[in-house]
Order: sequence, then structure tokens, then C-alpha cells
Amino acid sequence: MPAKLDYQWHLRELMARQGMFSTTALQPLLAERGVQLSTSQVYRLVTEKPERLSLKVLMALLDVLGCSMDELIEPVASTARARKAAGAEEAGSAGVGAFRPRRARIRGVDS
Repeated sequence: MPAKLDYQWHLRELMARQGMFSTTALQPLLAERGVQLSTSQVYRLVTEKPERLSLKVLMALLDVLGCSMDELIEPVASTARARKAAGAEEAGSAGVGAFRPRRARIRGVDS
């Protein structure tokens, strides 16, 4: 079975190389290039791996950081084991994991 492709998102590392250690530092630089994103959108863009990204945002990021697409997005092979582990992490991050609620007991009412 061929390996499925995945990618690593290096935005945070590239920002650090440029001396940008706050997600809010990126917002005005993107706005100068015609990309209007809210502070929460910029935060998610920096801290999470985006599933969808417009080419306009991608081009603005490359321009702001002075890097190539290969530096920002690194393609990697994703094995079935890594995909299962990632799925388990996502399920655990929902707050359930080992902290399952206890089943309620209904007791009789004393008269």
C-alpha cells in the first residue's frame, strides 16, 4: 500500500527566524499585502497545521517571511501507525480520554 502524503507546517519556526515571537506581529504585515485576517485566524494559522489555505494567504506569508514554499511546507510520508496515533491524540484532546464520567446511580427515595 502506498504511503499517504502529509506535511509539516513550519510557520512558527520561520517567524522565529525573523524575530517574530508573537502571532499578532504577523497580522499587520499580512494586512499590508491585502490579506485581512482576524487575530484568532492568525493565531490558528501559526499554531495549527492548516487544512485549507488560500493562495493569496500563502503568497503573502512567503513574501512576509522571505522564504520559499519548500521551507514553509515540508511534505512527509504518513504511515498508517502515525495516522492512528494522530487520531488518538485528537480524540484525547476532546477532554474525554481517561477521564470518563461515572455512571449515575439512582437511589430510592426514603418516605
